[in-house]
Amino acid sequence: MAKRSSRRASRSDSNIRPLYPEQDAWSPLDEPRRDKSYLRKVRPYNDNQAALLDAIDSRNMVLALGPAGTGKTYLAIAKAVEALEKGTVGKIMLSRPAVEAGESLGYLPGDLEDKLAPYLRPLYDALNDRLGAKQLKSLLSDGSIEIAPVAYMRGRTLNNAFVVIDEAQNCTFGQIKMLLTRLGWHSTMVLTGDPDQSDLLPGISGLSEIANRLDPLDDISVVRLRDEDIVRHPLVASMLSVL
Repeated sequence: MAKRSSRRASRSDSNIRPLYPEQDAWSPLDEPRRDKSYLRKVRPYNDNQAALLDAIDSRNMVLALGPAGTGKTYLAIAKAVEALEKGTVGKIMLSRPAVEAGESLGYLPGDLEDKLAPYLRPLYDALNDRLGAKQLKSLLSDGSIEIAPVAYMRGRTLNNAFVVIDEAQNCTFGQIKMLLTRLGWHSTMVLTGDPDQSDLLPGISGLSEIANRLDPLDDISVVRLRDEDIVRHPLVASMLSVL
């Protein structure tokens, strides 16, 4: 029995490795900006993001166009949450089109609300990051935050609200025109989208044409972000330059 215990002890000494690395060893947590703490007020990473934030502060209508990963949606939702917490607006209204990208919506389980949930999930993720799950649930239940597909926006007038229309490249010209005319008093509307990543048939998306027509208007800001503004993995910018 003593031999077995000594053999087990020697085997454990030779095979077991420490759970935590040496103090001088490399750790992924030491990478700069890897551990991002929550910031009450978002800060831009580049000049075009700064221009977008300034435009939202100074205009009631903003169009943010640019490739994936430039922070368009996150910045817009962060400013919406900031406005709600300051009392500048009484409600946040978020919308995006439920457009199928190669998969059929009808085969998803559940009722209509369940089927739409995956399309609206990116908006929930951004809100959860800014508010936390408990506060988000409370604001959704009392109607301070409303998330709905584009099809549910017709006929509404949005007063005293911060409105974010996400994935606008998947809207037709008529749909975007309908959305823009929902803007009411004391409200701000931000449209975000990437004209190069539309899931609609060629020539159907109305985002680029709408942006070009509204660009000359002084009271509306059209902010165009570029590949160099991407804040995701550097490979995203490299891929988008060749795809």
